[in-house]
Amino acid sequence: MTNNPFNPFANVDFAKFDMSKFDMSKMLGDVKIPGFDMEAIMTAQRKNIEALTAANQAAVQGMQAVAQRQAEILSQAMNEVSSIAQQLAGSASNPQEMTTKQAELVRKAFEQALANMRELAEMVSKSNTDAFAIINKRVTESLQELKGLVAPK
Repeated sequence: MTNNPFNPFANVDFAKFDMSKFDMSKMLGDVKIPGFDMEAIMTAQRKNIEALTAANQAAVQGMQAVAQRQAEILSQAMNEVSSIAQQLAGSASNPQEMTTKQAELVRKAFEQALANMRELAEMVSKSNTDAFAIINKRVTESLQELKGLVAPK
């Protein structure tokens, strides 16, 4: 540990603290402020964390689906390259036929690449939309809860 005169916590080893015994709701549960419902605040924060967790899970699942699809696309591309190499090797005797086949193969490859990019972009967009919908729903709920807390009784 370093000795820092500007940081009173520089010599404290926070790893030694047992954070499992640190319960914010118990600590602040005894604090009584008129018109302030600590239990409602703690419940709202718990719901916020649950919403963030659900949004993160949705985002991770979406990214896993994208990664899996990318692997499938790569495998498909490798199979197509092998097939194309065999086709071109068979038409090596006629240069005009080979040029025509190459042009057709390049066109097909370009169209397939565009379709794959579009598909991946749509998957990412859907994943982002799903994750954002979870957060958006929680924000709306949170605003309603806040209105309820602030409303005169």
